[in-house]
Amino acid sequence: MTSIKSPERVILDKLDIAELNPMQKEALDSIAKHSQIVLRSPTGTGKTLAFLLPLLSILDKDLHEVQVLILAPSRELAIQIEQVTRNMGSGYKTNAVYGGRAGAKDKEDLKHRPAILIGTPGRIADHLRRQTFSTAFLKTLILDEFDKCLEVGFEEEMREILHFLPKVERKILTSATQEFELPSFVGMSNAVEIDYLDQKNASLEIKTVLSPDKDKLPTLFKLLCNIGNEPTIVFCNFKETIDRVSDYLTEQGMANGTFYGGLEQHDRERALIKFRNGTYQILIATDLAARGLDVPEIKHIVHYHLPLKVEEFT
Repeated sequence: MTSIKSPERVILDKLDIAELNPMQKEALDSIAKHSQIVLRSPTGTGKTLAFLLPLLSILDKDLHEVQVLILAPSRELAIQIEQVTRNMGSGYKTNAVYGGRAGAKDKEDLKHRPAILIGTPGRIADHLRRQTFSTAFLKTLILDEFDKCLEVGFEEEMREILHFLPKVERKILTSATQEFELPSFVGMSNAVEIDYLDQKNASLEIKTVLSPDKDKLPTLFKLLCNIGNEPTIVFCNFKETIDRVSDYLTEQGMANGTFYGGLEQHDRERALIKFRNGTYQILIATDLAARGLDVPEIKHIVHYHLPLKVEEFT
């Protein structure tokens, strides 16, 4: 006799996931029972799946309007959430809109309303101003990496978006840090907290490499040679340093890519694609790449500069 799998189990099988982790299990249960959730968990622990999976019991398959809105601080994260949603194979139309993307493409995607709409605050606010989709059936709002949205300057747009959505019934906010207070404009005074920030990663090993000289570039090069041909991200605090490190490694015959906020969108996407497909094994980046992006191939993280915040280190 063939056993009938639950919708969640079918999706986990598609994603090749044997079992949800404790954070995801608690999120699944809490989102089903409560209308306001604050989920704090380190980057890379599966927060995207934790808030996407419960949507299966919330969405109406017969309703062809936007029912869930997900805000993300960067284009890359919006694209990643879109990809995870599609990989789940839930059957619900999903689209991502973001700055730097052709308006005509947005128009085409929104012509037939997605059940799940993902976007950066700037682009979503623009669509709401122009009323390019109805908000009448939008019942769930997810603010992913909320504090990062504030940090990169999206507070005004998020205020505006929440003003457009006074009838939202469910709000889910995620973060990888503890260091922020919920602004009053979010309207989450009775939120249930799910906090896994104190969970340690037993597989994480931290080492300190000392440079004998003030100029750390030769030491960095030796370190990368010692690491060998394994995917590595080198974090720097400034764009100018990224250019200097990249030029030096290139001169040494070490292929690398760069990733930071000042790059054009297509250049950032191309850098991530080449890193993921192994065209080069070294990506030099600012903390733009430190939050939310899922690159499971990464083996090593090198902080060329000490990050400005502890959270960006971990």
